[in-house]
Amino acid sequence: MTAAAEGSAPLAASRPGRKPLLQSESAQGLALITPTFLYALVLLVLPILVVIAHSFWTQHYLTIDRTFTLENYRIALTEPIYRDLLWRSLYISLVTSVATVVLAYPIAYYISFHGGHRKGLWLFLITIPFWTSYLLRVMSWKVILGYNGVLNSGLMGLGIIDKPITALLYNSNAVIITLVHAWAAFAILPIFVSLEKVDRTLIEAAKDLGDGPLRSFLRVTLPLSAPGVISALLIVMIPTVGDYVTPKLVGGKDGVMIANAIQAQFGKASNWPLGAALSVTTMIVVTAMAGAAVLIIRRAARLAR
Repeated sequence: MTAAAEGSAPLAASRPGRKPLLQSESAQGLALITPTFLYALVLLVLPILVVIAHSFWTQHYLTIDRTFTLENYRIALTEPIYRDLLWRSLYISLVTSVATVVLAYPIAYYISFHGGHRKGLWLFLITIPFWTSYLLRVMSWKVILGYNGVLNSGLMGLGIIDKPITALLYNSNAVIITLVHAWAAFAILPIFVSLEKVDRTLIEAAKDLGDGPLRSFLRVTLPLSAPGVISALLIVMIPTVGDYVTPKLVGGKDGVMIANAIQAQFGKASNWPLGAALSVTTMIVVTAMAGAAVLIIRRAARLAR
């Protein structure tokens, strides 16, 4: 037995880096991400596959014909009402995301560069309005923009207008204003995180080389914070296309979006396949628009350097 042990010692010593399979880093990492991956697969991917499958079927009252058809996509792409709603939704989403980022960037910049030791307090104050219900915040804007609302009453009290303005509510502009406020914090936070990562010595170096505040901002700060801008743009753009609560409450007939049509197909119309086709079409168009926006911003950031 002594000889066998002595003979096996060199063999064991020749493989010092060998670990059992369950103790390797790759196996441990796989074990950590597997539950999350399965959770995402079941709750995210599976519903999307179900929606895609429904988009190729036909519904007759309460029964679904599973015969493959592209009729739903033909209706979604050629019917003027759905095409117009989709373009309106993309327009509202794009304007909302750009306006939100433009308004959020100065706030995030001030907190990052001038917030001092009160940065946490500023971020805390920004999130306070979002502790309330989303519906309550939307209804608050309905009160502000209404015919006898806060804004019209204030303008009439100051003598700026003689009678209430009717164009403030129940149109696309009201939807955009409400969505910009609703998603402001979601744009401020990623931009702030990106600005915090900007190396301040690079800004000082730009100033030492003769750049003024505006030039150093355009050549150093803005390009380096582009990832936060892109993240904020996508965070706002993608969900707002599918928002149907805000258009229903403050949009009126001129602010209806594609999500309202999808909700109607899954609800009152009881036409799930057409609603699924509208959903898939919207997802594809939004994905393409988001990808184009990312490429444009990255290109602009490179040119700014």
